[in-house]
Amino acid sequence: MRIAVLSDIHGNLGALEAVIADFRRRGVEHAVDLGDLLSGPLQPCATADRLIELGWPTIAGNHERQVLFDPLERMSASDRHAAAELRPDQRDWLRALPPSLRLDEEVLLVHGTPASDLACFLQTIDAGGMRAAHAGEIARRAGDDPARLILCGHTHVPRALRLDDGRLIVNPGSVGLQAYAGEHPHPHRVENGSPQARYAIVERDRDGWHAQLLQVDYDWGAAAALARRNGREDWARALLTGRV
Repeated sequence: MRIAVLSDIHGNLGALEAVIADFRRRGVEHAVDLGDLLSGPLQPCATADRLIELGWPTIAGNHERQVLFDPLERMSASDRHAAAELRPDQRDWLRALPPSLRLDEEVLLVHGTPASDLACFLQTIDAGGMRAAHAGEIARRAGDDPARLILCGHTHVPRALRLDDGRLIVNPGSVGLQAYAGEHPHPHRVENGSPQARYAIVERDRDGWHAQLLQVDYDWGAAAALARRNGREDWARALLTGRV
């Protein structure tokens, strides 16, 4: 079985279409989506319509929860942009998304960790910023979940790590945004250093699950121009450079 794993699209329809074309060219027919679908200054409505049409197994990220339920005055500019544009039917679709999903007894989808859509799985944020989590931290976050493959998103940082017990934890990175500055639980920056869309392909063979982390070119100049027209110079820089 081969599965394309997408996360953190953030309304970047151009990046999404490029990723779809890439994994289909590789002969992959199945895909899953790990949340943070629409929030941002790009194309939330058109992205929602495309994802609804595709009908992939999809979970909600923290931004789905925030767009649906946070008071407007507490929303970030990215969440406010999506919240202002979404139609009632698109909101209904978001409300129906689960916070986690088990494809079968072997594969678990979460946005952050099994415990929280705001927690990092393969990275750790402390007073010094964001760093790669060590295996002991990751094992504690995985707990005793029996899934042999745990797919997570949220941080936008691509990484795969196999625990001592053989379980594989995979973050495909972000389809739609390669850099941002965050505040929770401490101020930090994420910078992948280039503008390509990120995703992963996971595959099971007789030896277990394996992951390939991939980068895809798309028209990030057009995405940056749209962000700039919508008043988000910070997003324009991140989209063009992969840096804050």
